Amino acid sequence: MMSSGLLYALVGLALFAFGLAGVVLIGHLLRRILAFNLMGSGAFLVLVGLAQRNDLPDPLPQAMVLTGIVVSVAATALALALVRRLQALTGKPELPEAEDE
Repeated sequence: MMSSGLLYALVGLALFAFGLAGVVLIGHLLRRILAFNLMGSGAFLVLVGLAQRNDLPDPLPQAMVLTGIVVSVAATALALALVRRLQALTGKPELPEAEDE
């Protein structure tokens, strides 16, 4: 029988994989930021899921997840500010194509 911790970890792995695919495959920067946040949420879910042993939660991974949430909010705010600046300069929220020389 599957424990709830293992179920959380498996769902977290799936979220991380979906987010990674989004970061690699999507060109629109706002959607890429959302995919990056999905990756982070998946990693947090894996940490919380694997932190449970014998139905007792381990406080260290939970503290790491709380710290990670704060860092991810700050990183998202910085990324959104950079996308806004790029859109103001180029008129579109995508990275410019690399030119061959």
